[in-house]
Amino acid sequence: MDQETKKLKEQLFYEPKLVWDEIDEEEKKKVFSLAEEYKEFLNNAKTEREAVSFIEAYAKRAGIPVIKTFRNKVIALVKPGKEDILSGIRLIIAHVDAPRLDLKQRPVYEKWDMSFLKTHYYGGIKKYQWLARPLAIHGRIVKADGTAIDIKIGEDENDPVFTILDLLPHLAKKEQYEKKLADAIEAEKLNVLIGALPFGDKETKDRFKLAVLKKLHEDYGIIEEDLISAELEVVPAGRARDVGFDRSLIGAYAQDDRICVFSAFKAILDCDQNQKTAVALFVDKEEIGSDGATGAKAKLLELFLSDIIKGIGKQVSVADIYHMLSKSKAISADVNGALDPDYEDLHEKQNAARLGYGVCVTKFTGHRGKYEANDADAEYVGWIRRLFNKNKVIWQTGELGKVDEGGGGTVAKFIAYYGVEMVDCGPAILSMHSPFEISHKGDLYMTYKSYKAFFESSDEDKIDECYS
Repeated sequence: MDQETKKLKEQLFYEPKLVWDEIDEEEKKKVFSLAEEYKEFLNNAKTEREAVSFIEAYAKRAGIPVIKTFRNKVIALVKPGKEDILSGIRLIIAHVDAPRLDLKQRPVYEKWDMSFLKTHYYGGIKKYQWLARPLAIHGRIVKADGTAIDIKIGEDENDPVFTILDLLPHLAKKEQYEKKLADAIEAEKLNVLIGALPFGDKETKDRFKLAVLKKLHEDYGIIEEDLISAELEVVPAGRARDVGFDRSLIGAYAQDDRICVFSAFKAILDCDQNQKTAVALFVDKEEIGSDGATGAKAKLLELFLSDIIKGIGKQVSVADIYHMLSKSKAISADVNGALDPDYEDLHEKQNAARLGYGVCVTKFTGHRGKYEANDADAEYVGWIRRLFNKNKVIWQTGELGKVDEGGGGTVAKFIAYYGVEMVDCGPAILSMHSPFEISHKGDLYMTYKSYKAFFESSDEDKIDECYS
Protein backbone atom coordinates (compact mmCIF):
# COMPACT_ATOMS: atom_id res chain seq x y z
CA MET A 1 0.00 0.00 0.00
CA ASP A 2 1.44 3.39 -0.97
CA GLN A 3 1.74 6.16 1.61
CA GLU A 4 -1.03 8.28 0.12
CA THR A 5 -3.53 5.40 0.27
CA LYS A 6 -2.45 4.54 3.81
CA LYS A 7 -2.87 8.14 4.92
CA LEU A 8 -6.30 8.33 3.31
CA LYS A 9 -7.44 5.15 5.05
CA GLU A 10 -6.23 6.46 8.42
CA GLN A 11 -8.14 9.68 7.79
CA LEU A 12 -11.42 8.17 6.60
CA PHE A 13 -11.80 4.73 8.21
CA TYR A 14 -13.06 4.12 11.74
CA GLU A 15 -11.60 1.27 13.75
CA PRO A 16 -12.21 0.58 17.47
CA LYS A 17 -9.09 0.82 19.62
CA LEU A 18 -7.80 -1.62 22.20
CA VAL A 19 -7.46 0.17 25.54
CA TRP A 20 -4.06 -1.38 26.25
CA ASP A 21 -2.65 0.03 23.00
CA GLU A 22 -3.75 3.58 23.79
CA ILE A 23 -2.74 4.25 27.41
CA ASP A 24 0.64 4.83 29.02
CA GLU A 25 2.23 2.97 31.91
CA GLU A 26 0.93 5.41 34.51
CA GLU A 27 -2.64 4.94 33.36
CA LYS A 28 -2.18 1.16 33.28
CA LYS A 29 -1.40 1.31 37.00
CA LYS A 30 -4.68 3.17 37.53
CA VAL A 31 -6.54 0.41 35.67
CA PHE A 32 -5.38 -2.24 38.15
CA SER A 33 -5.82 0.01 41.17
CA LEU A 34 -9.43 0.79 40.28
CA ALA A 35 -10.13 -2.92 39.74
CA GLU A 36 -9.15 -3.67 43.35
CA GLU A 37 -11.69 -1.12 44.61
CA TYR A 38 -14.31 -2.59 42.31
CA LYS A 39 -13.77 -6.15 43.53
CA GLU A 40 -14.21 -4.98 47.10
CA PHE A 41 -17.53 -3.40 46.13
CA LEU A 42 -18.65 -6.64 44.46
CA ASN A 43 -17.76 -8.64 47.56
CA ASN A 44 -19.89 -6.39 49.75
CA ALA A 45 -22.84 -5.78 47.43
CA LYS A 46 -24.40 -9.06 46.32
CA THR A 47 -27.96 -7.83 46.77
CA GLU A 48 -29.66 -4.55 45.94
CA ARG A 49 -29.99 -3.69 49.66
CA GLU A 50 -26.30 -4.36 50.25
CA ALA A 51 -25.34 -2.27 47.22
CA VAL A 52 -27.40 0.70 48.43
CA SER A 53 -26.01 0.41 51.97
CA PHE A 54 -22.43 0.27 50.68
CA ILE A 55 -22.94 3.28 48.40
CA GLU A 56 -24.63 5.32 51.14
CA ALA A 57 -21.88 4.64 53.70
CA TYR A 58 -19.13 5.34 51.17
CA ALA A 59 -20.81 8.54 49.99
CA LYS A 60 -21.25 9.85 53.52
CA ARG A 61 -17.56 9.29 54.27
CA ALA A 62 -16.69 11.10 51.03
CA GLY A 63 -18.86 14.08 51.93
CA ILE A 64 -21.44 13.89 49.13
CA PRO A 65 -23.71 16.85 49.94
CA VAL A 66 -27.06 15.30 48.99
CA ILE A 67 -27.95 11.64 49.46
CA LYS A 68 -31.51 10.40 48.95
CA THR A 69 -32.63 6.84 49.63
CA PHE A 70 -35.92 5.05 49.17
CA ARG A 71 -36.91 1.78 50.86
CA ASN A 72 -33.27 0.66 51.11
CA LYS A 73 -33.32 -0.28 47.41
CA VAL A 74 -32.92 3.07 45.61
CA ILE A 75 -30.31 5.75 46.19
CA ALA A 76 -29.51 9.07 44.55
CA LEU A 77 -26.22 10.95 44.99
CA VAL A 78 -26.20 14.63 44.07
CA LYS A 79 -23.39 17.15 43.63
CA PRO A 80 -24.69 20.69 42.97
CA GLY A 81 -23.05 22.43 40.04
CA LYS A 82 -22.10 26.04 39.47
CA GLU A 83 -25.07 26.58 37.16
CA ASP A 84 -28.71 26.84 38.18
CA ILE A 85 -30.20 23.36 38.52
CA LEU A 86 -33.19 24.49 36.43
CA SER A 87 -30.86 24.87 33.44
CA GLY A 88 -30.60 21.07 33.32
CA ILE A 89 -28.69 18.30 35.07
CA ARG A 90 -26.23 15.54 34.22
CA LEU A 91 -27.91 12.25 35.17
CA ILE A 92 -26.45 8.74 35.19
CA ILE A 93 -28.91 5.99 36.09
CA ALA A 94 -27.98 2.35 36.70
CA HIS A 95 -29.69 -0.64 38.32
CA VAL A 96 -28.62 -2.42 41.50
CA ASP A 97 -30.60 -5.66 41.07
CA ALA A 98 -29.27 -8.79 39.40
CA PRO A 99 -30.63 -12.20 38.32
CA ARG A 100 -30.83 -14.60 41.25
CA LEU A 101 -33.00 -17.12 43.11
CA ASP A 102 -35.50 -15.78 45.65
CA LEU A 103 -36.91 -17.97 48.42
CA LYS A 104 -40.62 -18.60 48.26
CA GLN A 105 -42.72 -17.38 51.20
CA ARG A 106 -43.09 -20.92 52.58
CA PRO A 107 -39.72 -22.33 51.54
CA VAL A 108 -38.75 -24.98 54.11
CA TYR A 109 -39.59 -28.62 53.49
CA GLU A 110 -38.08 -32.07 53.90
CA LYS A 111 -37.92 -35.07 51.60
CA TRP A 112 -36.12 -38.37 51.92
CA ASP A 113 -34.35 -37.32 55.13
CA MET A 114 -32.98 -34.06 53.72
CA SER A 115 -34.08 -30.45 54.21
CA PHE A 116 -34.58 -27.99 51.34
CA LEU A 117 -35.67 -24.46 50.49
CA LYS A 118 -38.01 -23.78 47.57
CA THR A 119 -37.08 -20.91 45.25
CA HIS A 120 -38.51 -18.71 42.52
CA TYR A 121 -35.95 -17.38 40.06
CA TYR A 122 -35.70 -13.61 39.49
CA GLY A 123 -34.77 -12.22 36.09
CA GLY A 124 -33.30 -13.99 33.10
CA ILE A 125 -31.19 -16.97 34.13
CA LYS A 126 -30.02 -20.21 32.56
CA LYS A 127 -31.31 -22.59 35.21
CA TYR A 128 -28.63 -25.24 34.70
CA GLN A 129 -25.90 -22.76 35.68
CA TRP A 130 -27.19 -22.72 39.27
CA LEU A 131 -26.83 -26.45 39.91
CA ALA A 132 -24.01 -28.19 41.78
CA ARG A 133 -22.24 -25.02 42.88
CA PRO A 134 -21.70 -23.33 46.28
CA LEU A 135 -24.48 -20.88 47.11
CA ALA A 136 -24.99 -18.26 49.81
CA ILE A 137 -28.15 -16.78 51.32
CA HIS A 138 -28.45 -13.02 51.81
CA GLY A 139 -31.41 -10.92 52.80
CA ARG A 140 -33.79 -9.51 55.38
CA ILE A 141 -36.37 -11.14 57.63
CA VAL A 142 -39.06 -9.04 59.29
CA LYS A 143 -40.41 -10.67 62.45
CA ALA A 144 -43.97 -10.48 63.76
CA ASP A 145 -43.06 -7.55 66.04
CA GLY A 146 -41.58 -5.57 63.11
CA THR A 147 -37.95 -6.24 64.00
CA ALA A 148 -35.77 -6.58 60.89
CA ILE A 149 -32.93 -9.08 60.81
CA ASP A 150 -30.30 -9.02 58.06
CA ILE A 151 -28.55 -12.28 57.32
CA LYS A 152 -25.62 -13.32 55.16
CA ILE A 153 -24.61 -16.98 55.24
CA GLY A 154 -22.06 -18.64 53.00
CA GLU A 155 -19.52 -15.88 52.37
CA ASP A 156 -17.15 -16.26 55.32
CA GLU A 157 -14.68 -19.13 54.99
CA ASN A 158 -16.08 -20.60 58.22
CA ASP A 159 -19.70 -20.41 57.03
CA PRO A 160 -21.56 -23.38 55.60
CA VAL A 161 -22.67 -23.05 51.99
CA PHE A 162 -25.74 -24.40 50.23
CA THR A 163 -26.32 -26.04 46.87
CA ILE A 164 -28.87 -27.27 44.34
CA LEU A 165 -28.47 -30.92 43.41
CA ASP A 166 -27.86 -32.08 39.83
CA LEU A 167 -28.61 -35.42 38.28
CA LEU A 168 -25.71 -37.79 37.72
CA PRO A 169 -24.88 -38.30 34.00
CA HIS A 170 -25.58 -42.04 34.27
CA LEU A 171 -29.30 -41.29 34.77
CA ALA A 172 -29.64 -38.09 32.80
CA LYS A 173 -30.34 -39.39 29.30
CA LYS A 174 -34.14 -39.11 29.22
CA GLU A 175 -34.54 -36.63 32.05
CA GLN A 176 -32.08 -34.04 30.73
CA TYR A 177 -30.04 -34.95 27.62
CA GLU A 178 -32.98 -35.57 25.30
CA LYS A 179 -34.78 -32.36 26.24
CA LYS A 180 -34.21 -28.86 24.96
CA LEU A 181 -31.78 -26.96 27.14
CA ALA A 182 -34.51 -24.56 28.27
CA ASP A 183 -36.65 -27.50 29.44
CA ALA A 184 -33.99 -29.79 30.92
CA ILE A 185 -34.10 -28.15 34.35
CA GLU A 186 -37.53 -27.43 35.77
CA ALA A 187 -37.90 -24.26 37.83
CA GLU A 188 -39.66 -26.19 40.60
CA LYS A 189 -36.56 -28.36 40.99
CA LEU A 190 -34.29 -25.42 41.84
CA ASN A 191 -34.51 -26.42 45.49
CA VAL A 192 -31.64 -25.55 47.82
CA LEU A 193 -30.18 -28.30 50.01
CA ILE A 194 -29.80 -26.97 53.57
CA GLY A 195 -29.44 -29.94 55.91
CA ALA A 196 -29.61 -33.70 56.59
CA LEU A 197 -29.81 -34.13 60.39
CA PRO A 198 -33.06 -34.71 62.30
CA PHE A 199 -34.34 -33.39 65.61
CA GLY A 200 -36.30 -35.73 67.82
CA ASP A 201 -36.84 -39.49 67.73
CA LYS A 202 -38.09 -41.68 64.89
CA GLU A 203 -41.70 -40.99 65.83
CA THR A 204 -41.31 -37.24 65.31
CA LYS A 205 -43.00 -36.04 62.12
CA ASP A 206 -41.05 -33.65 59.85
CA ARG A 207 -38.04 -33.90 62.14
CA PHE A 208 -35.55 -32.79 59.45
CA LYS A 209 -37.56 -29.62 58.78
CA LEU A 210 -37.91 -29.16 62.54
CA ALA A 211 -34.12 -29.33 62.95
CA VAL A 212 -33.68 -26.49 60.44
CA LEU A 213 -36.36 -24.31 62.05
CA LYS A 214 -34.86 -24.98 65.48
CA LYS A 215 -31.45 -23.81 64.22
CA LEU A 216 -32.95 -20.66 62.69
CA HIS A 217 -34.78 -19.92 65.93
CA GLU A 218 -31.62 -20.38 68.00
CA ASP A 219 -29.50 -18.20 65.69
CA TYR A 220 -31.99 -15.50 64.67
CA GLY A 221 -35.01 -15.81 66.95
CA ILE A 222 -37.38 -16.46 64.04
CA ILE A 223 -40.24 -18.87 63.48
CA GLU A 224 -41.52 -20.29 60.19
CA GLU A 225 -44.18 -17.60 59.81
CA ASP A 226 -41.46 -14.94 59.83
CA LEU A 227 -40.21 -16.30 56.50
CA ILE A 228 -43.44 -15.08 54.91
CA SER A 229 -42.31 -11.49 55.56
CA ALA A 230 -38.76 -12.00 54.32
CA GLU A 231 -36.68 -11.17 51.27
CA LEU A 232 -34.06 -13.89 51.11
CA GLU A 233 -31.90 -14.20 48.00
CA VAL A 234 -29.80 -17.18 46.95
CA VAL A 235 -26.63 -15.99 45.22
CA PRO A 236 -23.30 -17.60 44.23
CA ALA A 237 -20.96 -17.93 47.19
CA GLY A 238 -17.44 -16.58 46.96
CA ARG A 239 -15.45 -13.48 46.24
CA ALA A 240 -14.75 -11.64 43.00
CA ARG A 241 -11.59 -13.02 41.41
CA ASP A 242 -8.94 -11.99 38.90
CA VAL A 243 -9.18 -14.11 35.75
CA GLY A 244 -6.29 -15.03 33.46
CA PHE A 245 -2.55 -15.45 33.91
CA ASP A 246 -2.17 -11.70 33.28
CA ARG A 247 -5.01 -10.80 35.72
CA SER A 248 -6.57 -8.66 32.99
CA LEU A 249 -10.13 -9.82 33.69
CA ILE A 250 -12.54 -9.90 36.62
CA GLY A 251 -14.88 -12.80 37.26
CA ALA A 252 -17.80 -12.31 39.63
CA TYR A 253 -21.54 -12.52 40.11
CA ALA A 254 -23.80 -9.52 39.31
CA GLN A 255 -21.42 -7.44 37.18
CA ASP A 256 -24.56 -6.67 35.19
CA ASP A 257 -25.08 -3.99 36.33
CA ARG A 258 -22.82 -3.39 39.32
CA ILE A 259 -19.84 -2.58 37.12
CA CYS A 260 -21.81 0.48 35.96
CA VAL A 261 -23.09 1.21 39.47
CA PHE A 262 -19.54 1.23 40.82
CA SER A 263 -18.21 3.32 37.92
CA ALA A 264 -20.98 5.90 38.34
CA PHE A 265 -20.73 6.33 42.10
CA LYS A 266 -16.94 6.43 41.92
CA ALA A 267 -17.17 9.03 39.15
CA ILE A 268 -19.54 11.32 41.04
CA LEU A 269 -17.36 11.06 44.14
CA ASP A 270 -14.29 12.08 42.15
CA CYS A 271 -15.78 14.82 39.96
CA ASP A 272 -14.93 18.26 41.32
CA GLN A 273 -15.47 20.62 38.40
CA ASN A 274 -19.09 19.99 37.50
CA GLN A 275 -20.84 22.99 35.99
CA LYS A 276 -24.19 21.21 35.94
CA THR A 277 -25.76 19.50 38.94
CA ALA A 278 -24.56 15.89 38.83
CA VAL A 279 -27.01 13.13 39.79
CA ALA A 280 -26.20 9.42 40.09
CA LEU A 281 -29.43 7.44 40.52
CA PHE A 282 -29.41 3.73 41.31
CA VAL A 283 -32.71 1.87 40.97
CA ASP A 284 -34.11 -1.61 41.48
CA LYS A 285 -36.18 -4.10 39.44
CA GLU A 286 -34.55 -3.57 36.01
CA GLU A 287 -34.10 -7.29 35.49
CA ILE A 288 -37.88 -7.85 35.73
CA GLY A 289 -39.04 -4.87 33.67
CA SER A 290 -38.44 -1.92 36.04
CA ASP A 291 -41.90 -2.31 37.56
CA GLY A 292 -42.85 -1.68 41.17
CA ALA A 293 -42.26 1.10 43.65
CA THR A 294 -38.46 0.87 43.45
CA GLY A 295 -38.11 0.47 39.67
CA ALA A 296 -37.39 3.08 37.04
CA LYS A 297 -41.07 3.25 36.06
CA ALA A 298 -41.89 4.74 39.46
CA LYS A 299 -41.88 8.55 39.76
CA LEU A 300 -38.81 8.55 41.98
CA LEU A 301 -36.78 10.85 39.75
CA GLU A 302 -39.46 13.53 40.01
CA LEU A 303 -39.69 13.00 43.77
CA PHE A 304 -35.94 13.26 44.35
CA LEU A 305 -35.52 16.31 42.11
CA SER A 306 -38.44 18.06 43.78
CA ASP A 307 -36.86 17.49 47.21
CA ILE A 308 -33.45 18.64 45.98
CA ILE A 309 -34.82 21.84 44.46
CA LYS A 310 -36.87 22.63 47.57
CA GLY A 311 -33.76 22.00 49.64
CA ILE A 312 -31.99 24.92 47.96
CA GLY A 313 -34.90 27.24 48.61
CA LYS A 314 -36.66 27.21 45.24
CA GLN A 315 -40.39 26.75 44.79
CA VAL A 316 -41.13 24.89 41.58
CA SER A 317 -44.04 23.11 39.95
CA VAL A 318 -44.09 19.70 38.29
CA ALA A 319 -44.06 21.55 34.96
CA ASP A 320 -40.83 23.31 36.00
CA ILE A 321 -39.24 19.92 36.69
CA TYR A 322 -40.34 18.64 33.29
CA HIS A 323 -38.85 21.74 31.62
CA MET A 324 -35.60 21.18 33.52
CA LEU A 325 -35.46 17.52 32.45
CA SER A 326 -36.05 18.47 28.81
CA LYS A 327 -32.83 20.49 29.04
CA SER A 328 -30.89 17.67 30.71
CA LYS A 329 -28.52 15.01 29.45
CA ALA A 330 -28.47 11.45 30.74
CA ILE A 331 -26.70 8.12 30.44
CA SER A 332 -28.39 4.80 31.04
CA ALA A 333 -25.42 3.01 32.56
CA ASP A 334 -25.81 -0.62 31.58
CA VAL A 335 -23.65 -3.35 30.10
CA ASN A 336 -23.59 -4.74 26.58
CA GLY A 337 -22.80 -8.29 25.47
CA ALA A 338 -19.21 -8.80 24.34
CA LEU A 339 -18.36 -10.80 21.22
CA ASP A 340 -17.84 -14.40 22.35
CA PRO A 341 -15.28 -16.23 20.13
CA ASP A 342 -17.09 -19.57 20.61
CA TYR A 343 -20.47 -18.14 19.57
CA GLU A 344 -19.42 -15.43 17.16
CA ASP A 345 -22.08 -16.40 14.60
CA LEU A 346 -24.75 -14.99 16.93
CA HIS A 347 -23.16 -11.55 16.60
CA GLU A 348 -23.03 -9.19 13.63
CA LYS A 349 -19.32 -8.83 14.09
CA GLN A 350 -18.86 -5.40 12.51
CA ASN A 351 -21.28 -3.94 15.06
CA ALA A 352 -20.50 -6.14 18.08
CA ALA A 353 -18.81 -4.80 21.18
CA ARG A 354 -15.45 -6.36 22.03
CA LEU A 355 -13.83 -7.02 25.37
CA GLY A 356 -10.96 -4.64 26.10
CA TYR A 357 -12.01 -1.95 23.62
CA GLY A 358 -13.34 0.54 26.15
CA VAL A 359 -16.77 1.72 27.18
CA CYS A 360 -19.56 0.84 24.73
CA VAL A 361 -21.99 3.46 23.42
CA THR A 362 -25.23 1.68 22.52
CA LYS A 363 -27.32 4.02 20.38
CA PHE A 364 -30.45 1.89 20.64
CA THR A 365 -31.68 -1.08 22.61
CA GLY A 366 -34.88 -3.10 22.23
CA HIS A 367 -35.76 -6.25 20.31
CA ARG A 368 -35.63 -6.97 16.60
CA GLY A 369 -37.33 -3.93 15.04
CA LYS A 370 -36.17 -1.71 17.94
CA TYR A 371 -39.33 -2.51 19.90
CA GLU A 372 -39.35 -1.32 23.51
CA ALA A 373 -36.21 0.70 22.85
CA ASN A 374 -34.61 4.00 23.52
CA ASP A 375 -32.95 5.26 20.33
CA ALA A 376 -30.61 8.22 20.87
CA ASP A 377 -30.67 10.95 18.24
CA ALA A 378 -27.67 11.78 16.06
CA GLU A 379 -27.05 15.12 17.77
CA TYR A 380 -26.70 13.54 21.19
CA VAL A 381 -24.47 10.70 19.98
CA GLY A 382 -22.34 13.34 18.27
CA TRP A 383 -22.09 15.29 21.53
CA ILE A 384 -21.07 12.11 23.40
CA ARG A 385 -18.42 11.40 20.73
CA ARG A 386 -16.91 14.85 21.11
CA LEU A 387 -16.96 14.62 24.90
CA PHE A 388 -15.23 11.25 25.01
CA ASN A 389 -12.64 12.13 22.38
CA LYS A 390 -11.85 15.40 24.13
CA ASN A 391 -11.25 13.54 27.41
CA LYS A 392 -9.26 10.69 25.81
CA VAL A 393 -11.85 8.08 26.65
CA ILE A 394 -11.43 4.86 24.64
CA TRP A 395 -14.90 3.94 23.44
CA GLN A 396 -16.65 1.69 20.95
CA THR A 397 -20.19 1.01 19.76
CA GLY A 398 -22.19 -2.17 19.95
CA GLU A 399 -25.45 -4.04 19.48
CA LEU A 400 -26.61 -6.98 21.57
CA GLY A 401 -26.42 -9.75 18.98
CA LYS A 402 -27.78 -10.09 15.46
CA VAL A 403 -31.02 -8.27 14.69
CA ASP A 404 -33.21 -11.39 14.82
CA GLU A 405 -31.15 -13.16 17.48
CA GLY A 406 -30.58 -10.72 20.29
CA GLY A 407 -31.84 -7.54 21.83
CA GLY A 408 -32.53 -6.36 25.32
CA GLY A 409 -33.90 -3.52 27.37
CA THR A 410 -32.57 -1.07 29.91
CA VAL A 411 -33.99 1.75 32.03
CA ALA A 412 -33.22 4.25 29.26
CA LYS A 413 -36.70 4.33 27.72
CA PHE A 414 -38.35 5.14 31.06
CA ILE A 415 -36.16 8.20 31.65
CA ALA A 416 -36.30 9.29 27.99
CA TYR A 417 -40.06 9.60 28.63
CA TYR A 418 -39.31 12.96 30.28
CA GLY A 419 -37.71 14.34 27.13
CA VAL A 420 -34.20 13.86 28.50
CA GLU A 421 -31.41 13.30 25.98
CA MET A 422 -30.52 9.69 26.71
CA VAL A 423 -28.10 7.02 25.49
CA ASP A 424 -26.98 3.66 26.85
CA CYS A 425 -23.32 3.52 27.78
CA GLY A 426 -21.37 0.87 29.69
CA PRO A 427 -18.77 -1.86 29.27
CA ALA A 428 -19.28 -5.11 27.38
CA ILE A 429 -19.11 -8.32 29.43
CA LEU A 430 -18.99 -12.05 28.72
CA SER A 431 -21.23 -14.75 30.25
CA MET A 432 -23.88 -12.13 31.02
CA HIS A 433 -26.54 -13.21 33.54
CA SER A 434 -24.47 -16.19 34.61
CA PRO A 435 -23.25 -16.73 38.20
CA PHE A 436 -19.72 -15.78 37.05
CA GLU A 437 -19.69 -12.88 34.59
CA ILE A 438 -16.45 -11.68 33.00
CA SER A 439 -15.35 -8.05 32.56
CA HIS A 440 -12.11 -6.44 31.34
CA LYS A 441 -10.24 -4.14 33.72
CA GLY A 442 -9.45 -1.75 30.87
CA ASP A 443 -13.16 -1.42 30.10
CA LEU A 444 -13.96 -0.79 33.76
CA TYR A 445 -11.45 2.04 33.85
CA MET A 446 -12.74 3.64 30.64
CA THR A 447 -16.32 3.37 31.91
CA TYR A 448 -15.35 5.25 35.06
CA LYS A 449 -13.40 7.79 33.01
CA SER A 450 -16.34 8.34 30.62
CA TYR A 451 -18.83 8.86 33.46
CA LYS A 452 -16.52 11.31 35.22
CA ALA A 453 -16.12 13.29 31.98
CA PHE A 454 -19.90 13.27 31.57
CA PHE A 455 -20.53 14.61 35.08
CA GLU A 456 -17.96 17.37 34.53
CA SER A 457 -19.23 18.31 31.06
CA SER A 458 -20.68 21.71 30.18
CA ASP A 459 -22.76 22.97 27.28
CA GLU A 460 -19.80 24.55 25.48
CA ASP A 461 -20.43 22.11 22.61
CA LYS A 462 -23.87 23.59 22.23
CA ILE A 463 -26.68 21.54 20.74
CA ASP A 464 -29.84 23.39 19.87
CA GLU A 465 -32.59 22.45 22.30
CA CYS A 466 -35.58 20.80 20.64
CA TYR A 467 -37.88 22.54 23.12
CA SER A 468 -37.98 26.32 23.44
